[in-house]
Amino acid sequence: MESKIPSFLLESPAGMNRSDNSSLGMSFMDKGLGYIARLIKDGYDRWELASQKGFLQKFDPRVKVFFLIFFIVLISSKKTIFAEGAIGALIIVLVALSRLNVINFYKRVFFFGFVFGFLIALPSSLSIITRGDIVMHIFELPKPIDFWSYHIPRQIGITRQGLAGVIMLTLRVSNSVALSLLIISTTPFHEVVRALKMLRVPDEFLMIFTLTYKYIFIYAATVHKLYLARKSRLAVPAGGAEGRAWAAGRMAFIFRKTQMRCEEVFKAMQARGFSGEIRFYRCKIMGTRDRLFAFFVGVAGIIIILL
Repeated sequence: MESKIPSFLLESPAGMNRSDNSSLGMSFMDKGLGYIARLIKDGYDRWELASQKGFLQKFDPRVKVFFLIFFIVLISSKKTIFAEGAIGALIIVLVALSRLNVINFYKRVFFFGFVFGFLIALPSSLSIITRGDIVMHIFELPKPIDFWSYHIPRQIGITRQGLAGVIMLTLRVSNSVALSLLIISTTPFHEVVRALKMLRVPDEFLMIFTLTYKYIFIYAATVHKLYLARKSRLAVPAGGAEGRAWAAGRMAFIFRKTQMRCEEVFKAMQARGFSGEIRFYRCKIMGTRDRLFAFFVGVAGIIIILL
């Protein structure tokens, strides 16, 4: 059967090559907008995860916030790899019991642990910074160098003491990120704010925290819609100069819109009687199950302190 599709619809526009992803629009801006779209999707996914039936989802938010603060302090204070590993194992068990996707969950955890833990601390493992027993020789200088009060040894390599410090920092960052994501993924955002209010956190901090969290998704959705509207009106890929000019113009537009939105929100809050104090309805009384979990958190913390 003869095709009735017009020939001009079957032809690629000038300058477009189907084998070249960059010509198809896979530019840096496209990747950035894809990340923003995933950010919005992840934000909504967390609401669904927090409402599903799991181990941590059924406990009182105040107990979970206490669990978060208590174990963040433990993670920061412990100085042994074994104790950090025990905390990490406990978090993995809680992630599995809460019916979260362990693989996707720890992809984010390992990314932040690798970037903000391992890579940042890796230079400190060199014998130039941390003295100790060299376990991996890198190179050797003709002679030691003394510069003011600083001494550069002749043999440069990775020391055992420095490597232990890198592992310790990586575990601390990974455990802190994992614990924070665990609580966020199993507790609705408004319940977290309510729990912080019950723990006597200042209203100013809660206000900044709430508005910042909500505006991140509003900003991401706005940028995503602006870019899709622009892209739907292009017949051929735009040049680099045109793309940069558009990005600069949209930054100014978002800045002006942010100012207008802040003024509108503030006037709306004042019109509804907002006086600077965040008020919540009375929280429910913690049950026996919540008290047992708080007791479990305390016992687990004491055991880790003794490790």
